[in-house]
Amino acid sequence: MIVDCGIYRDGRRTEGPADFSDALDEARATGDAFVWIGLHEPTEKEFDLVSSEFALHPLAVEDALRAHQRPKLEIYDDSLFVVIKPVVYEPRSDTVSAGELMLFIGDSFVVTVRHGEGAPLAAVRSRLEAEPEVLRHGPTSVLYAVSDAVVDHYIEVAAELQVDLEELEAQVFAPAGSGDSKNTAAGIYTFKRQVLEFRRATNPLSAPMARLSSAGVPFVDVGSQPFFRDVNDHLTRAVEHVEGLDRLLSDILSAHLAQVGVRQNDDMRKISAWAAMAAVPTMVAGVYGMNFRHMPELDWAWTYPAVIVLMGVAVVGLYRLFKRRGWM
Repeated sequence: MIVDCGIYRDGRRTEGPADFSDALDEARATGDAFVWIGLHEPTEKEFDLVSSEFALHPLAVEDALRAHQRPKLEIYDDSLFVVIKPVVYEPRSDTVSAGELMLFIGDSFVVTVRHGEGAPLAAVRSRLEAEPEVLRHGPTSVLYAVSDAVVDHYIEVAAELQVDLEELEAQVFAPAGSGDSKNTAAGIYTFKRQVLEFRRATNPLSAPMARLSSAGVPFVDVGSQPFFRDVNDHLTRAVEHVEGLDRLLSDILSAHLAQVGVRQNDDMRKISAWAAMAAVPTMVAGVYGMNFRHMPELDWAWTYPAVIVLMGVAVVGLYRLFKRRGWM
């Protein structure tokens, strides 16, 4: 569906024709205006009208309709096609979800296509309309403002994930017996999936932002490189933060698996110690269960108490030995 359609002249929104084609012709005729159309999960029929009016490339249109694209920048004869993946952090479930945002930048027009709920376009449009000096730079200002808002939100999400990681780290290194190791391992893997989802949004965007930071990109204002370099710097910070989270998460997982192995070894030592203590009296008692014809001690009056004392001394001796070695 079409969320909004506006004509911007000299940095301010103005009234204009309702028809896309007439609005674009008027914007191009004046030379200081552009049309910004916003769509949210359009159907193929809805988008056909827009793509035909603005002469959008069919391959880019196909990508915009199907979604599930990696962040990228593609240059066509009549437009620039940019894909950005905004992310949303849900504090109740501690999950990260990614939407998709496509921008078509051309001669006097911007078409934005949003999939999912993670695109801050309404806030960006309101902010731009309050800053006419930025809007005067034309469609490039929209591309810059959208990418800047998305990348800044990356840093906020990374900070939220950092807090969750510290909580998970405290859970892993908690004293033995204070938590469920199965739930801890499941939590680590779930968190790793969230970080992976975040990486899919941030890492591939580095190449498009670096390209926009350099000169020679068509349909991009020649004086916008410093602004895109600033966005690229923020993106680099977000990418490094995500990489750091992933490395720490791998270290935490390794530490957890090592702890599980140590605890299993401790359990095996305890089981072996108890088995050894049970084996000694069993062995002694087993001797008297055999059918020997000649056993001199059978006629001794203190044979039974002596054997019981021998068993007790052997068990106590083994217990003290294992206790000193930390097996008990």
